[in-house]
Parts: sequence; structure tokens; C-alpha cells
Amino acid sequence: MIDLHCHSTASDGKLSPTEIVLRAKSKGISLLSLTDHDTIDGLTEAIGAANSTGVQLVKGIEVSCLWNNINIHVLGYCFDVEHEPLQALLTTLKKARWTRAIEIAQRLQKKGISNLLDKAITHQGQQFTSNNGPGRPHFAKAMVSEGYVRTEKEAFQKWLGSGKVGDVKQYWPSLDEVVSVLHSSGAWVSLAHPLHYAMTRTKLCSLLREFIASGGYALEVANGFQPAEQVGRLANLARDFGLLVSAGSDFHYPNLWGELGLYRSIPQDLTPLWTKFSV
Repeated sequence: MIDLHCHSTASDGKLSPTEIVLRAKSKGISLLSLTDHDTIDGLTEAIGAANSTGVQLVKGIEVSCLWNNINIHVLGYCFDVEHEPLQALLTTLKKARWTRAIEIAQRLQKKGISNLLDKAITHQGQQFTSNNGPGRPHFAKAMVSEGYVRTEKEAFQKWLGSGKVGDVKQYWPSLDEVVSVLHSSGAWVSLAHPLHYAMTRTKLCSLLREFIASGGYALEVANGFQPAEQVGRLANLARDFGLLVSAGSDFHYPNLWGELGLYRSIPQDLTPLWTKFSV
């Protein structure tokens, strides 16, 4: 049992890094990577929990970046935490998340939704102190608690989702910069959930060419229980481009964002990224 994509309270998950590892252990997962958004603040805690449970933990991160003004996520594994360019990138990302959070609040205030930044920080602080700015899920929780929407899903549909007023992305570094830094840190780099970006196949192929040229290795072919047809499409792209493949649950919340260790099977002719890890 392997899961290379999940999130803790260090970013926008519901469970602490320790709780993630313990849940993985209870699900029979032997190899786990904690891939919080734009931070490795949860890794030390997760490593400690893994050492006491026997779960093999792979250092991971999911990094936000821009390609052709589209917000892209890439996954990095087995990197050197002390690598100076990586540390500089993490500092840039932390600043970007705070700048973005402030702008989200300002945009929402212009629409009559006031004082949401402090509320979003409160919802974030109830989980984990990582010194990162609150993300859109924290704003969604704040909008629910303040009565602006009934559910977090509605918050994204009306205010925070792609193309909505709260979708702020211009502060992210470029795809080339992110992948290049991860590559130089020794990371194995995978493109996260490629079909989430709603691109044509031609555009996705252009993205993959630049991703590979920058130092990318793999394609996340299985992300939770996405339709089997999508796994097939991504498997074909991995074959066409000679990429390794990765997979994970993209777990965030119990009983809401899938479950740790659950995702569709990868075709047996493809080479899993985790076979290259030294753990």
C-alpha cells in the first residue's frame, strides 16, 4: 500500500501530520509521502511519527506555479531539505501565499464580504501554526462561519473557484523555476492531477514538454477515484512521453476528500515513480 499525495494541517488538510501517519498505518499503508501545499513545515512531525510506527515516510511537497497564466501543481519527493535554492523557493512561496491571502480578502471586501482575512487566519490557526498565509479552503470555512454561504463547496462555486473573484494566482513562480529548483535539490518531480487544469490535449502536451525540459520525471496518473477513463488517458500520455507515473489519494479530510491509500490502479506496463526511491 502506497500513497504519494496527501495533506495535513500544515497546509489545508484536516488532520495533523502525526494523525496522517497514524491513519496511514491503520489503513495498511507502508510507503507514504506528506505533500503539503508550498510548505515542508509538517515534515519533522511526520518523520517522528513514522519512525515510531514503522511507516516509511518519503519527504514530499506540492508546489504551486504558473504556466501560461494557469495555476499548475507539481509534486516533489526525496529532496534535500537544506538545499539553498529550495529554501529560497520556500521563502518565496510563503511570501506569495501571504500576498495572495491579503488580495483575496481585499477583492472579497469590494464585493461586500468584509474582514475575512482575520477570520480565515483564525480557521487556519485552529489547525496548525505553519506561518503560512491562509489558503482558499480557510477562506471558505470563514465564509461559512460568517453566514455568507451555506457550505464550503458553495464558497468555491460562487467566490473562490477557478475564474472567480477570489482566484488569485499571479504571485506564484513559474513552472520552469519550480521544477528546476526541485530537480536541483535531488527531487523526483511529478506533475500533479494533470486533468484538473481543463486543457486540450494539445495544450497539455505543450505543458508536458516544458515540464520535462525543466527536469520533470513523472505524471500523476491516478489521483483518488477519478474516472477510469481519465486514468487511461493519462497512462497513454505517460507512454507517449516516456514518463514514470505516480499515484495518490490527494487526501485532505476524512469522509470528504477520499481516503488515504485509495486510488485507481495504474496499468502494469508503466513504471511507478516510487520504484526509484531510496528509503
